[in-house]
Amino acid sequence: MGALLLLGGLVLTAIAVACLGSALALPRLRALNTLSSIDEYGFTGVPRAARAQAQTNGLLDGIAGNVGEAAASRVRALDPAALRQHLVAAGLYRTSPYTLLGYQVFLALGLPAGWLVLFSPHGPVAVLLAVLLALFGWRLPLIVISRRGAQRLVEIDRQLPELIDLVVVTVEAGVGFSGSLRIASERLGGPLGDELRIAMQEQRMGLTAAEAITNMLARAETPAMRSFVRAVVQGEQLGASIADIMRNLAIEMRKRRRANAEERAQKAPVKLLFPLVFLIFPPMLIVLIGPAIILLKQLFA
Repeated sequence: MGALLLLGGLVLTAIAVACLGSALALPRLRALNTLSSIDEYGFTGVPRAARAQAQTNGLLDGIAGNVGEAAASRVRALDPAALRQHLVAAGLYRTSPYTLLGYQVFLALGLPAGWLVLFSPHGPVAVLLAVLLALFGWRLPLIVISRRGAQRLVEIDRQLPELIDLVVVTVEAGVGFSGSLRIASERLGGPLGDELRIAMQEQRMGLTAAEAITNMLARAETPAMRSFVRAVVQGEQLGASIADIMRNLAIEMRKRRRANAEERAQKAPVKLLFPLVFLIFPPMLIVLIGPAIILLKQLFA
């Protein structure tokens, strides 16, 4: 009886959250419908399938954002600023921290409610598993964002020597440092190219090159990026040749990349130990020793 009451309470809670999200997202729905009417006048070239997908994603993000904002206003322990740091590290600049918080709320309520509805468990074990599913649903968006951020930082470290080589070539050709960064932002793609374009936008808004590069370090703090920013700032303060500084920095980064590759190569035998012991050796022993054991049993039978 207690499990049924708990199940009913979770289902009603999920329904109430869905109704609240729909009510909060009603203004966004009306805005999307108004914007979709522009298509009738021929001012858009976006395919209908992509446009419908974008509208669906915008609707879901709007509902999640409204739910997350309502949750943050009622629970003071929730910190949108910390969520913003995770989103910036993952390169999701257009995603609001309230949207991420809303998806956390959805998964924290939806996973245990769905499990209870589908399997209808009973007893204290069911309650414990529901609590664990709620915790997992709450942490799942942060885990995905953190993994994406870590992969993005690795990609930035991998692209940084190419940026330094391009800066060295353009500076030696007579282009200023800001101009070389602008050329690099047009040439490079991936996360480092995105960061450079943001830095160029900040320079157009009035920041100096050193300030824009320092802000780039705050968004993507890696050892290679830290060395690059420190070299640029010190070079401007001391008046040293930026080409010589960048050339020495490129050599240092390539040595660091080689050391990291050697470190990963040394870790490979340790990582192969588990699959060798538990996945490869047992089948080999069965294939090699199994027939001998069968013959011995037949001889002594």
